[in-house]
This record gives sequence, C-alpha cells and structure tokens, in this order.
Amino acid sequence: GMLAGIGLVILLKQIPHALGNDQNILWDTSFRQHDAHNTFTEMLSSFGSFSPGAALISSVSLVLLAVWERPRFRRLPGFTALPAPLACVVVGTLLNEGFKAFRPEWELTALRHQLVELPTLENLAAFAQVVHLPDFTRIADPQVWKTALTLAVVASVEALLCLEAVDKLDPEKRISDPNTELRAQGLGNVVSALLGGLPVTAVIVRSSVNTYAGARTRLSSMVHGFLLLLAALLVPRWLNHIPLACLAAILLTVGYRLCSVNLFRSVWRGGWTQSVPFLVTVAMIVFTDLLKGILIGLAVSIFVVMRAYTRTAVTRVQDGEDVLIRFNKDLTFVNKPDLKARLREVPDGARLIIDGSRAHYVDHDAIETLREFEESASYRGIRIEYHHVLGRDRI
Repeated sequence: GMLAGIGLVILLKQIPHALGNDQNILWDTSFRQHDAHNTFTEMLSSFGSFSPGAALISSVSLVLLAVWERPRFRRLPGFTALPAPLACVVVGTLLNEGFKAFRPEWELTALRHQLVELPTLENLAAFAQVVHLPDFTRIADPQVWKTALTLAVVASVEALLCLEAVDKLDPEKRISDPNTELRAQGLGNVVSALLGGLPVTAVIVRSSVNTYAGARTRLSSMVHGFLLLLAALLVPRWLNHIPLACLAAILLTVGYRLCSVNLFRSVWRGGWTQSVPFLVTVAMIVFTDLLKGILIGLAVSIFVVMRAYTRTAVTRVQDGEDVLIRFNKDLTFVNKPDLKARLREVPDGARLIIDGSRAHYVDHDAIETLREFEESASYRGIRIEYHHVLGRDRI
C-alpha cells in the first residue's frame, strides 16, 4: 500500500509538469498544496491551460522510455550503454531548442518556471558566498531545538519508510540495515548544516528511479551525489536548458511501475484482510500525505491483524461429554473475550480438556480467566484437565 500510494502521488503530481503547468507548484506529497489547490484541482486545471510544447516533449519522452526497455531495442548497439532516462533528457532538451528556433510559441522558458533552475556560480569565490556557517549564538534558543528535533524525527521516519520501499524494489531482495542508514543520514545532515545546506533524507522518488536505472549497490548513491555536485558547480547553465516536462515523463513511468494494475489485482485476490489495509493506505497517502497515510494504514492493519488473531487463537471441539479447548498460539489480554466465550459454551457435567501445548506464552489475564472458571466448574459438575497450561499438567 505504501509503494502503490507513493506511485499514485507521483503520477498525479507530475501530470501538471508534463503539461507545462509549472508555476506555483512545489514538489510536495501532501494533498493540499501551497497554491490553494489540491492534487486533483491542480491536475484538472492543467488540462485547461496546457502547453503544446510541454505536452509534445512529455509524450515523446514517454514513448522513448517505453521503446527503450523493449528487448529488441536493448540488443541494439548503444542502447545498453545509454540509460533510457538520460536519452529522454537529451531528446527533450533538443526538442525544446528546436521549438525556440522554429516554434517560439511552444518554447518552454525559465520565466514560466518550465526549465530546471540551478544557481550559476561564476567562480570559486561565488561558491564561497553561498556557504553559510551556522549561527552558534542561537544554540540555547528553544525554537532551534524544537525545529531540529521535529526535522530529525520526520526525516528519520521518512528515511526508514524509503528504505523499506527500496528493499521491496531490490531485484536481489536484500535486507538493509536501518541503523547504518540513520547513521549515514545523521552525518550527512551535520555536514549539510555546517555548510548552510538544507536537511537531507532518503526520498522514494529518486531512489526508485535509481533502482529502475539498474543500480545494485551503495556506490550508486555515492556516484549520484558526486555527479550532482559536479553538475551544480561545472555545468549549471547546460542543466538549466532541461525541460521539466521530460523529467516529469521519467517520474510518470516510475509512478506507474509502483502502482501497476497487476499489483491491485494481486492484492485483491488476497481477500479483504489484504485489500482493506492496502486500499486504505493508498487512499490516505493520496488524500493526506505520506506520513499520515502510513500511520492510518498501519492502524487499520493492526486492527485487521488483531481481529484475525483473536478469532483463531482459541478453538473448541466437543464429542459427547468431552470438550477440548486448544490454544493455537500465545494468549494475551486481547484473547480474553474469546476465551470466555469458549468457556461459556462448555455444558454442565462435561469433561473439559484445556490444551496449551501450542502456546509458548499465556499472560496473566488468560490465567485469571481460567482460575475463575475453575472455581465455578465444581458447582456445574465440570471436570477440568490441563495439558501444558499453568506450568504443569494437572486435573
């Protein structure tokens, strides 16, 4: 549900960029945006005022991305060496330069925020001017600590959710160490803060693009960061010619892979215990934001699991006057109502066998319920045998 919800958000949020509506749009996973629109109203308004140039660039990019992945084209020379997203960026940039020369009314411009916008640094002195050391005089300011702790918690949760998602996308199905991820993120945030940079965290959008591009090890993240640094320092003017429409096309393909129709079908076939938490998580991520959607989905999942747990923990079988009550798993306080219901069904004069051989743990609430029933059983002529319950077998 988390992956599918993220995929749907990527799809819905990138449609305006693919249509050239890039003004007053900030990348945000929240349903309500900063420009008084929400995800759907922004998307619908984009269809009414789309840019022909952006629509053509994004359409060509989507076709190129689809064709590039076909086996017959992958066997051609050069197709394996050049990643499809990079080819998409090159073609999209050349198309926009062609619009500039032959169809100026279709050109995507920086004035309308339709191109990548990176600050251009003329020399190393200009680079030094954008580096700001922290103001240590505010080290005792409670607002600083409050903001820092809030960012730390949110960024850590975001990073762990992203790590879980990337592990599911990993073709080799490896399990990452969350402690290593958090330590690396902490060190990265310290360095970023000392240079006057923004807080950093793992993001599923870039991570999924990285995975689908063929990345297999941590080296891809290091190369990613190194190339970003070089690009920002050496070639910002070239990068500022890239249309956001072709980048939106790349993200649209990533979003579709995360929330494909086959995924919804497979979850639906798993029954309501799978589909209900899945659909709730997807809907809440789309209509609220990532963190709230995950928490609401988690709450629904816990409810479904606990309901299934309480209904299968205790079973009752009767053969004449013989009644068997078996604990199929560990018993906790949530199983107390079910246990009481099974004990109430025991008829007077029965021989009751309580088998706890499958339960490694029976908590105090369940034991108290058994002892209360034992006190009343003698008045009803019920004989009780305990097997692997209360630490010993006894009658």
